[in-house]
Formats: sequence, C-alpha cells, structure tokens
Amino acid sequence: MTDTHAVGAGSAPAPTVFFLSDSTGITAETLGNTLLTQFPAHRLERRTIPFITTVEQARAVVHGINRVAASGTRPLVFSTTVNPEVRAVLAQSAGRFFDLFDAHIGQLEDALGTAASGAPGQAHGVGDAVRYQSRMAAVEYAIEHDDGQSLRALERAELILIAPSRCGKTPTTMYLALQHGILAANFPLVEEDFDTMSLPKPLLAFADKCFGLTSQPVRLSQIRQERRPGSNYASLQQCSFELRNAEDMYRANNIPYVNSATMSVEEISATVLQRMQLHH
Repeated sequence: MTDTHAVGAGSAPAPTVFFLSDSTGITAETLGNTLLTQFPAHRLERRTIPFITTVEQARAVVHGINRVAASGTRPLVFSTTVNPEVRAVLAQSAGRFFDLFDAHIGQLEDALGTAASGAPGQAHGVGDAVRYQSRMAAVEYAIEHDDGQSLRALERAELILIAPSRCGKTPTTMYLALQHGILAANFPLVEEDFDTMSLPKPLLAFADKCFGLTSQPVRLSQIRQERRPGSNYASLQQCSFELRNAEDMYRANNIPYVNSATMSVEEISATVLQRMQLHH
C-alpha cells in the first residue's frame, strides 16, 4: 500500500517518509505523523509499506528505500516491526531509521518483569477476539444508524451525533465505532427541526446521549458546493441559518457541542469521548 501526498510548499525535492510495519501500518503512520506535525513547513512524500513479515521482504523494502536515497534527499523511516531479524535488516537501509518499537520495549519488559511476546499485528489484529467483535458490531450499528436511516434499537446507542448536513457526523461515528467500539448513531438536523428549537421527536428520550457538531458557514458552504454546486443547500446564507439555529438548539437543550470546521476526525472523536465520558 502506498499513500503519497505533500505538505507545505517549496522548490526543493520533498523528503520521502516511509512507514514500515509487519501489520497494517496504522500504528507506524499514527506515531510517525504525530511526530511530523511538529515540522509543518516541510513538504513530505509519504509511503506506507505494511505486512513486512520476512527477512526477504525486508531486504526488498530496503532496496526500495536505498533507491530513493540515491536519487535525492535521505528518506525518513518509521518502523513498528516486531521481529528482531526483520528490524535488523530494515535498520540497515540508507534512510534515517526511527524504530518506534525498540525504543521502549526494553523499558516495558523491565517495568512489567515479562519478556515481550514478539508477535506481530497485536495492535490492530484479532488477538483480542472479544474486542474485535465489539468493534465490528459497532461498525454495523453505525452503518445502520447513519444519517437517521434507522431508529431501530436507538436505546442501545452510547452516543447520538446530531448536526446539519456535512458537518462530519458520518466519519466521526465510523471512526468511534472502528477504533473504540462505541455504539454511535448520527441524526441530521434539517430546517423543519428549527421551528420549535426542541430536539427532533425521535431523540427526545435520548437527550443525554446526544452530542452536537457545528461548523463555520464559509467552510460548510465550500463542502456543500462540492456536492451540490450552485444550490440553495450550499449557499452561504442557508449554511449560516442552519448553523446558527443548530447552536441555539444545542444551548436550549443543554446538548454539548463542538465546532468541527478545523478539527480532524481523530480530534473530534477524542473531544466527544472526553466530554461524554465514553471509555471502552
């Protein structure tokens, strides 16, 4: 899998960042990108290489990294591979190697008085079958209850996200389901809902589970223009109207809310988890 994009601007060749993993690569991407956010001015080309489980595969990856290094700026290499033989091969590349696994595993072994298992893929695999099944059930629930499509078993919801269209409800509920196993539904607020300022009727019994999202009118208009260009739905006036009334509804019903305009899905989710005190 390769995911390539650039950040920032400049005329110099963009350094390549490799995220290497013996599993999906999600952990390497998350940790590596978290560190890289401290250097926002740099243009970076990102490549993720998952499922590196053998020495032969590691040698092929090193060959690719060395080829990139020979053609320009020395690459950055973030690795979360577990197997010591595979890690040793990867560390011999011409890139600047950051071993995100080895950096702390020895300290943890000392602290816990137990040797590490050395088994790959534990962070995002099915090693914890109960937790895995819980996450998959939560994803199914989020899909069924996306955008108010179903009101069945709404009482099972741990969270109901409410917001005008295109404020980030769907990606947030999906992320909370997949990453945290949260049973999350989402419900759209439409113009008719603002006539009384009370919550939509299906949600009245579940106000304590509701969390609101809002946005900035200009940002929301831009997003809606991509979906329905030139429509009243995407007009700045309509977006301003819906957001203003949604915030009034949240305040009138004591619904916590957050402005999602400049937040990532991860940031929105973390805020929701903290403010709603949801922990799995």
